[in-house]
Amino acid sequence: MLLTTHRGYNTTLKTGSVTVTEDTATQHQNQVYREITFALRSLPWISVPTVALFFAEVRGYSKLYDNIEDSPYGWLGVFLSMLSFLFFTDMGIYWIHRGLHHRLFYKRFHKPHHLWKIATPFASHAFHPVDGFMQSLPYHVYPFLFPLHKITYLGLYIFVNVWTISIHDGDYRVPRFLRHVINGSAHHTDHHLYFDYNYGQYFTLWDKIGGSYKSPTSFEGKGPHDYMRKLRGKGSGAPDGPPAAKTE
Repeated sequence: MLLTTHRGYNTTLKTGSVTVTEDTATQHQNQVYREITFALRSLPWISVPTVALFFAEVRGYSKLYDNIEDSPYGWLGVFLSMLSFLFFTDMGIYWIHRGLHHRLFYKRFHKPHHLWKIATPFASHAFHPVDGFMQSLPYHVYPFLFPLHKITYLGLYIFVNVWTISIHDGDYRVPRFLRHVINGSAHHTDHHLYFDYNYGQYFTLWDKIGGSYKSPTSFEGKGPHDYMRKLRGKGSGAPDGPPAAKTE
């Protein structure tokens, strides 16, 4: 459990500190402090059921395997399992995340994460423990259903934590041809601003299927960064502000 918690702390603090610029940190100093405090309080509680699942996975109750030779399709099977892991967990997280927005669960479990309308990387793990664990469940369910190499699983687990940080980092750069395929920071920023759009984790597929996809305002020149640039550049001629965020 200590290792799991320690990895969570390192991911949140070290990766986050690289992403947040000095200017951003100055403007949101109190917010960053609150995000870090919330994350550090939640991570140990999230780790308890997570470690229990890890033990079950590595003690032979899952379909994790040690050697490439154990894969039904060799290296091809390893590669395919990486893709299927991403698509499976993306689907699972979409529906869990959307469910957490239901009025029966939102205020108690998910609203703490939505305190941050313009999030920083430190908000990436600032969840209520129940919320954080529920959204991690698809990662742990997958190896009980499908064969997966242990080292691949570890690598994917690290990747999803880094990805979670990246969609909170305010860096909206995505190759133009992937803008409406990859659920990046621009999409997730609009999720925090407008509440009931862009629930996905890596892809926009399930948002499009579920009717909750919203093209990011940042791609239309109307995002938070655009507003701040215009505000600084035009002074009194700056726009009135970005579209109003939805308050829940």
